Amino acid sequence: MKGSYLKFYVYEHCKHHGILLYEWLLEQAKAMGIRGGSAFRAMAGFGRRGVLHEDHFFELEGNLPIEVAFVVSDDEATRLLELVRNEKIRVFYVRLPAEYGLVNGE
Repeated sequence: MKGSYLKFYVYEHCKHHGILLYEWLLEQAKAMGIRGGSAFRAMAGFGRRGVLHEDHFFELEGNLPIEVAFVVSDDEATRLLELVRNEKIRVFYVRLPAEYGLVNGE
């Protein structure tokens, strides 16, 4: 099938409506009927301000990048992006064309 690979990049401490933003994105996608999504915590990363955040044993700040990824139909990607826009969430995203399916599936 053809669709979109949609990724959002957020910091792990960012919240929306009192919920961690990556959890909110996953919950909203599930409520929309999207079949799956994943959140990946980075070991290190920097954003538009150039500040490097790294995972250290003693780091307690909780400000590492989280990548929230979905492989979805183009319509689902458009609806999820529209929801984020309507909620006025400022977030960086990447949307790429994708081919997806299940190998040896029924």
